[in-house]
Amino acid sequence: MKIVVCIKQVPDTEAEVKWDLQKGTLKREGMDSITNPFDEFALEEALLTKEKYDGEIVAITMGPDKAMDVLRNALALGVDQVYHINDPAIAGSDTLGTSYVLAKAIEKVGNVDLVFCGKQATDGNTGIVSPELATRLGFSQLTFVAKVDEIDAAGKKIKVQRGIEGGIETVEAKLPAVVSVSKGINEPRLPNLMGIRKAAKVQIPAWDCDAIGAAKDKVGTEGSHGKVVELTTPPPRSAGEMLKGEMEEVANVLVGKLLDLKVIK
Repeated sequence: MKIVVCIKQVPDTEAEVKWDLQKGTLKREGMDSITNPFDEFALEEALLTKEKYDGEIVAITMGPDKAMDVLRNALALGVDQVYHINDPAIAGSDTLGTSYVLAKAIEKVGNVDLVFCGKQATDGNTGIVSPELATRLGFSQLTFVAKVDEIDAAGKKIKVQRGIEGGIETVEAKLPAVVSVSKGINEPRLPNLMGIRKAAKVQIPAWDCDAIGAAKDKVGTEGSHGKVVELTTPPPRSAGEMLKGEMEEVANVLVGKLLDLKVIK
């Protein structure tokens, strides 16, 4: 079984996030970066699948030179092969451009049975790259997966549990499939020292658009269908009003204010 896991480097949201209000983009220079937290669950699920069903894991990321860090972390955890898609032309790609590039890279890997993705990235929070990826590849699409029940590699089938509003839905689909996992599907492991040292010595292959057969007019800002037209910071919140006095008096004042604001009738 050949498994691909798509991972992304994102700004560490626990650090100070800075914006370029004119361009409508994050100021990534000088910011601490981490593996997208949702992708950590996808990576762990790929590792668990390999351990249970045997196979090969290929991790792919798309981004600037610094994005290699997430691939080294994947290697330290036990991924077999990694590929870094790095081309100035892809900068500023929207979700359609991103899914297009990833699909081209997965096609280049070839003979893929499963693609694992996190349900969303913390920098964009769109949650639509994995469905777009499945559509481009012609793979089965499984989103919000909370548990992988069974994989039948010979029979080309997979059974999963999807978290839906008000319950759990059990779904069976054909392989190959793109599986978008939810937070909490597993407990992501940490790399050990030996794995980190080994990964540090690996020469990571880099692919540009030409290497994966991606047309440059379909990526980057030129190929994007969606653009940020305005980015503003929310106005500061005003201080709350403290009501003091006896309970009955405070309750009457509060009800009066709620009526004035038309919160209640």
